[in-house]
Amino acid sequence: MRTSFRTGDVEEAREAITSAFYTNRLDVLAAPERFGAAFEVVDLGGITIGDLACGADVRVRCGELGAYHVNIPLGGPMSWHQAGRPGLITPRGRAALFQPVGSTSVDRWAGDGRIIAVKLERGLLENRLEELTGRAPRTPLTLGPELDLTRGRGRAWARLVRVLVDDLAEPARTLDHALVARPLRDAVLNGLLLAADHRDRDLLDAPARELRPAPVKRAMDAMRERPEHPFTTSELAAEARVGVRRLQEAFARYVGLSPMAYLRTVRLERAHLELVAADPGATTVSAVAHRWGFGHLGRFAEQYRAKYGTAPSRTLREPAP
Repeated sequence: MRTSFRTGDVEEAREAITSAFYTNRLDVLAAPERFGAAFEVVDLGGITIGDLACGADVRVRCGELGAYHVNIPLGGPMSWHQAGRPGLITPRGRAALFQPVGSTSVDRWAGDGRIIAVKLERGLLENRLEELTGRAPRTPLTLGPELDLTRGRGRAWARLVRVLVDDLAEPARTLDHALVARPLRDAVLNGLLLAADHRDRDLLDAPARELRPAPVKRAMDAMRERPEHPFTTSELAAEARVGVRRLQEAFARYVGLSPMAYLRTVRLERAHLELVAADPGATTVSAVAHRWGFGHLGRFAEQYRAKYGTAPSRTLREPAP
């Protein structure tokens, strides 16, 4: 959803900021006759991005935001404070980062400049961090108060946000399609978590296999601990503490298999290890297959051959290396 708004009325501008972002008190600090708000806002589902200008120096007091927020000034300086901590941001390549808690005020937003404002729902960003690191946070996520946009990941993230803002002016907007909006939303979340200072940022540089989401890891752990158990997708979703559809989507994205296909792979691995080590005079392929959850011997043999290039009976007969 997107909003385009123009007004010379301060109260209307305040209501527009409340609707798109936060309840606020908007005060014109100088030359009120020059006031002229121009807002372009897009909602990506949990992330709101706005290109905002007021035309005159203003102060915006919001109280607690309840969300993470980034302000990127363009053209004029911006001074602010949150929970008693002051900050002064110039337009030369720095952004202000605000936490969900703590009374928040933009003390002076220069009228000769614009602000690109990015609001990120608290749960969305914190859940994304948990998904990427595979760890439930012990304490709330706290972002560093400023972000350097002149180099590295900060610059890359700012470029992404600017592309989204530029798309607001296009008559045929790519963001109007869900196939584009959802990946871009994820890119904004991931990019900010990689660029901003916070306790867990180093974990995000771990190898990709370590960055599977926590629900995926919980389901995978359950299957590896009890591969012989007759899991259903619903039961695995309960183990993962997410819905069935979300679990299936996460497995497709981060594992490349469905949950049940991954379970079959784990079971085949366990059956293979047992067949390699077993005494052919003391067990049978059928017994091993049933022990690891394969109810149909023919399908087990077919799947085993596809994975290991030989029949399970041959593995059982051959001596272990």
